[in-house]
Amino acid sequence: MKIVLAAINAKYIHANLAIYSLRAFSDEYKEQIQIKEYTINQYTEDILADLYKEQADMVAFSCYIWNMGMVEELAELLHQLRPEMPVWFGGPEVSYDAAECLQRNHGVTGILRGEGEESFHELMQYYIGGSGKLQDIRGIIYREDGLLVDNGWREVMDLNKVPFVYEEMEDFKNKIIYYETSRGCPFSCSYCLSSVDKKVRLRDMSLVEKELQFFINHEVPQVKFVDRTFNCNKKHAMAIWRYIKAHDKGITNFHFEIGADLLDDEELEILSDMRPGLIQLEIGVQSTNDATIQEVSRTMRLDRLARAVDRVNAGHNIHQHLDLIAGLPYEDYHRFKQSFNDVYRMRPEQLQLGFLKVLKGSRMHVMAEQYGIVYRRKAPYEVLKTDWMSYADILKLKGVEEMVEVYYNSHQFDLSVTYLMHFYQEPFDFFEDLAEFYEATGFGKVQHGRMQRYDILLRFVQQRHLGAESRVYPCQECETATAVQAESGAENSKLNKLAARESEVPEILKFTMLYDLYARENLKSRPEWAQEILYRPFCEDFYRDETLTRQYLPSYSGCTSRQMKRMTHMEGFVMDIAETAKAGYRIGGPEALLFDYKERDPLTYAAKIVKVSIKS
Repeated sequence: MKIVLAAINAKYIHANLAIYSLRAFSDEYKEQIQIKEYTINQYTEDILADLYKEQADMVAFSCYIWNMGMVEELAELLHQLRPEMPVWFGGPEVSYDAAECLQRNHGVTGILRGEGEESFHELMQYYIGGSGKLQDIRGIIYREDGLLVDNGWREVMDLNKVPFVYEEMEDFKNKIIYYETSRGCPFSCSYCLSSVDKKVRLRDMSLVEKELQFFINHEVPQVKFVDRTFNCNKKHAMAIWRYIKAHDKGITNFHFEIGADLLDDEELEILSDMRPGLIQLEIGVQSTNDATIQEVSRTMRLDRLARAVDRVNAGHNIHQHLDLIAGLPYEDYHRFKQSFNDVYRMRPEQLQLGFLKVLKGSRMHVMAEQYGIVYRRKAPYEVLKTDWMSYADILKLKGVEEMVEVYYNSHQFDLSVTYLMHFYQEPFDFFEDLAEFYEATGFGKVQHGRMQRYDILLRFVQQRHLGAESRVYPCQECETATAVQAESGAENSKLNKLAARESEVPEILKFTMLYDLYARENLKSRPEWAQEILYRPFCEDFYRDETLTRQYLPSYSGCTSRQMKRMTHMEGFVMDIAETAKAGYRIGGPEALLFDYKERDPLTYAAKIVKVSIKS
C-alpha cells in the first residue's frame, strides 16, 4: 500500500515539518509513506498530474491558510478521477471547523484535528496494518454511511515522543530547517491560534542538545524555531542559548520568536555576547496602543520591550525583526501611524507591517462582528475594514507596506532613506508619501528591478521638491552628525538651521544612492544618473600603492592590484556622505570610500566600508 503525504508550501525553500513528523512517528510504515512537497507558485494541473501518477492508495494534505484553496481544488479533482481513494486533511486550517470543511468538500474522507502524530499513526495501522477501527481513533472526524462521525479531540502529547525528522539531510538540501522544542503558549492573544493550547510542553534538553549539535555539525545555514514565545520559560531558553553559543562553528544561524519584554538582564547579557549572525530574533509588537493591547488580551510591557530591543541593537550582533498588525480593535489609521513610528524608532533590521487574519478557532473570529470586522471569507481571511479603519485606510496601508519592504527591509537604500527622513516630520509620512507617488504615477502596478527602484526614488524627490520648505527635521541618528558639526565650524552650524537648498537635495541623494548601490555589490555598470568616479587618479593609484593596500586591505595579502580591484571598489565623494545623510545637510569635504565585499555586515550583508584619506 502507498500513502502520500502532500504539502503545498509558500516557497520552495520552506520544508513542511508537520508531514515529516507524521511519517517519523509512524516509522514502521516509512516504506509505504511517501512525502510530496510543492509550492503555491506551481500550476494546480501540474500538482494534480504528479499526484495522480503516484497511484496512491490514500492521499493526506497538510492544510494552512496559504494553500487551502489549492488543496480543496486538488481534493475535488482527485475524487473525480479516483473516487475510491481516501483523501484526508489535517492541520490548523481545518482543525477548528472540521465538520463544515467536510460538508463543503464532499470528496474528503476525513480530517485529523490538532496534533496529528498519534492519530495519523493509528490511521496507518487501520489502512496499512488492517487493524483497529476508525471509530476508536481519537482526534478525527470522518464520513460513514453518509453521516459525519466526530471522535472528539485527542489529548496533547508528550513532546519527547516526537522523533527527530532530520536524520537524512539530503531531503532538506537548500531548505530552511524548521525545528520545535516546545508546543503551546501561556498567553491569550485573541488573534492567534497558539493561545488555544495553553499547556506549554518542553522537549527534554538531552534530546535538544543532541539535535542542535546535529544541525551545527552538518553546517545547516539556518534553523528556525517554531516555538511560540520561545523565551516564556527562561530556564529552557537560556539552556539553548548557552549551548549554541558554546558549540558555535561560525556557520549556522538560529531564528527565535520571542517576547522581548520578558528578557531580563541575564538573558540580555548572553545575547550581547553572541557571535554576530549566530541568532536572529522575531518580536511581535503588533500595536503600541494600550487600549488595543488590552482588548486583544495581549500581555506586553512596551517600555520593557523597547529597552530590550535597544540593548540588543547596541551590540550590533543580532538581527531583529519587529511585527505590527493593522486592523486590530481600537486602532484607527492615525493611531496605527503612531504604532508604526514607535516601532520604526526602535531601529529593527526589519519591520513587518502585517494585516489582521481572522482565524477560525481564535477569539477574534468570535468577536469579529462585534468589532465591525469585515474580512475575506476564504483563506487567508484578511481584514478588509473595521469599525476603526475603512477599506480605503487598509488600501493605503498596503501601499505603505510595499514601500517599507522595498526601501527599508531590503537594506538596499539605507543611507538614502536616512537622508530623506529629514524632510518628513515622522517616518510613516515618508513611506506614505512614497506610496502615494507610486499610486499616482502607476509605478505600483508593475514589477521593477533594483536599479529601477533607484530611478523612481530620484524622480520622486525631484517631483516632490524636497527641501523647498526651508526646514530639516531631526533624525534619530543625528548624535554623530552633531558631533561632526561641532568640529566643522560656524558654516555648518549655520546650515543646521536651514534646509538643504531644493536644488541640492537631488544631488545629495544621487551620492547616497551611489553609496547604497556599492554597499551591496561591485557594479559592472554605473547608473545613468551617477557621475564619473571622482578623484579617479587617486582611486587608481591606491591599488598600486603597497603601503596603502597593506594598511586598508590586510586580508588581501598576496593579491594583485587587479584582483583587489575586482573584489573591492573605491568611490570618491565631495562630502562626508554618511554624516551628511545623518544630518540632513552637507558636512565635510572630499573623501574616498573603500567597499570591501569579502567582509560583510552579518546583519545587513552590506560591504565593509572604510574611509581613505585623499592626499592633496
